[in-house]
Amino acid sequence: MIEVPVFNQNGQEIEKLQVDEAKLGGKINNALLKQAVVMYHANKRQGTVRTQARGEVAGSTRKMFKQKGTGNARTGGIRNPIKVGGGHAKQRRPKDWRQALPKKARRAARNAAILSKIESKEIRIIDDIKLDQPKTKLMAQIFKALGIERTCLFAVDGRNETIERSARNIDRTTLTTVAQLNAWDILKNRVLLVTKAGFQEILDGKKKEATV
Repeated sequence: MIEVPVFNQNGQEIEKLQVDEAKLGGKINNALLKQAVVMYHANKRQGTVRTQARGEVAGSTRKMFKQKGTGNARTGGIRNPIKVGGGHAKQRRPKDWRQALPKKARRAARNAAILSKIESKEIRIIDDIKLDQPKTKLMAQIFKALGIERTCLFAVDGRNETIERSARNIDRTTLTTVAQLNAWDILKNRVLLVTKAGFQEILDGKKKEATV
């Protein structure tokens, strides 16, 4: 069992959660984490680049000058790859770079990433956030009280317009929901901030993660 502190909005520790490591995979699977990160990177690639071959560019196919006797390097038509405006010798074509992982593997990678944050003490669990009005200054004060000074992934347990409008303008902060959590977003940010209710949902496995 691992003890994870829970804080209030003022940064005060109010309790400790007893977390069973087995619910988060028991250990950090580095190979699976790498596979997940590679997948998320690959899925961001558009693969829409395309260059023209020599048969696709405009120009005559006639040989520009005779093979010998001119003193010039031998060459073919104007569409030759060595000519300006000629076709590409090795064309680039559209390609689908997309990779896939089974749902259980994605969930296991997400849990391994969360476990790594717990072991490195880079997770902040907040009991609840209550704001009277959407104001960035109020959310920034909460971040400061929790000791968050680096990049932060803020995962809430549901859509809350007041929280979203208060947190979206804070520098180096990414706002998401528990259902959309994935290994790459967790690992690329220094601190994971999650509500207690959202963290409990992860442990219970009630929510389905978003499709990538």
